[in-house]
Amino acid sequence: MDSTLFHIILEYINTVFLVFTVVLFALFTFMGYLSTRNSIHYRKKNSFGDLSKIMASPLSPSITIIAPAYNEALTIVENIRSLLSLRYVNYEVMVVNDGSKDDTLQKLIDAYELEKIDFEVDPHGKYKPIRGVYKSRQRAFARLTVVDKENGGKSDALNTGMALSNSRYVGCIDVDCLLLPDALLHVVKSFYQRSAKRVIAVGGVIRIANSCVIEGGQLEEIRLPKNWLARFQLLEYTRSFILGRMAWGRIDSLLIISGAFGFFDREIAMAVGGYDTDTVGEDMEIVFKMRRYMHDRREPYTIEYIPDPLCWTEVPEDFRILVNQRDRWARGNLETLFKHKDMFFNSKYGRLGLLSYPYWFFYEWLAPLLEFFGFFTILVFLYLGILNWGFFIAITAMVYVFSVMFSFYAILWDVYSYNEYRKTKDILILMGCALIEPLAFHPIVVWSAVRGNYKKLFRIKSGWGSQVRKGFAKAA
Repeated sequence: MDSTLFHIILEYINTVFLVFTVVLFALFTFMGYLSTRNSIHYRKKNSFGDLSKIMASPLSPSITIIAPAYNEALTIVENIRSLLSLRYVNYEVMVVNDGSKDDTLQKLIDAYELEKIDFEVDPHGKYKPIRGVYKSRQRAFARLTVVDKENGGKSDALNTGMALSNSRYVGCIDVDCLLLPDALLHVVKSFYQRSAKRVIAVGGVIRIANSCVIEGGQLEEIRLPKNWLARFQLLEYTRSFILGRMAWGRIDSLLIISGAFGFFDREIAMAVGGYDTDTVGEDMEIVFKMRRYMHDRREPYTIEYIPDPLCWTEVPEDFRILVNQRDRWARGNLETLFKHKDMFFNSKYGRLGLLSYPYWFFYEWLAPLLEFFGFFTILVFLYLGILNWGFFIAITAMVYVFSVMFSFYAILWDVYSYNEYRKTKDILILMGCALIEPLAFHPIVVWSAVRGNYKKLFRIKSGWGSQVRKGFAKAA
């Protein structure tokens, strides 16, 4: 190859990486600004008015909390006790036992004195066969309904709960999540605080419960995770939920509501066919479908986001389980983006088509692939002796410093806003994690995303994977 042409190619590659990096910095800076504005607006909006008395009324809208359970025997009883203690009158908890192979169902039967009841089920329902429906003999557990069905996956279990529910709103959560007592008050308030637009979904921030003290289904003490993988995920979740999704919520362009804490207008969710059982990214897929449904009908709507720490969940502390989780997230992203590819830069969908979808395409899906192949490009250039050391050191330092500063801002803004971790030592540990995360944890995330994309693109069969629960700590 001609040396002049070769150097032109090198300059072109350098320019692509530089432009990509600068645009990424600009986007993240803008997101930080939007999230800060939205957080301040949310705090002011919720600083007056107490709706607890109204929302505790029997006239308040009905909500069904659907919690799919598969091999959750270790934590199921404690977690359901938490859901049954929420401060709200008109709600039910529907646990869908999705063909568990352990004694999840038996533990529920023993703990809550369940008995099988006669329940009319649609024989043509689009979900796996139901083996039985259980209610408690005790009035104290009258809110609890347990559905035992054949295994069909999380999406199928959620669709089963939606089909059996008669409530106006449905909450789709992970059964291992702990909700704070006033969680439903915030959710219903979010559904009703908009008058001009119909609120079709409400999402919220997810907090890390690893190492926290849980007693009687209640969060007694917030502690920083002891496991280093969990600490890195705490930092990652803080950035993602406190800054990222808060920013997208500011411009009403959220494209994902976490499967661990998502509430939906049941009518709209059922109108779009519920969750897609052919994807492992069902939480993102249903939001796409509901948004498109409302856009196509030209009905004013919105999706609300709650930054209050209402939902606490356990994250993987095992390297293999973490990689499998991120692998699955990458496959879900690719599946959803491909199914809705006609939204790409489509002005018909407004900010969703012109801003949100392109962002997810370039910086949630494509960026990990570019990072991965960029690493090998550097090795090749180094081997050939053509690496531009000045440019390489400059852009690497720039990326590192920016990522650390963005993490610092997320940590400090979280301390200012909610101050969950009040010990100076804990804050310093998180800031220490921010310093080493780009080198120690981020490569794991990138590798997992590459593996997930490889599996999907080459059609290597891979399912949901398993999450082994360690259980929550109890007070001494």
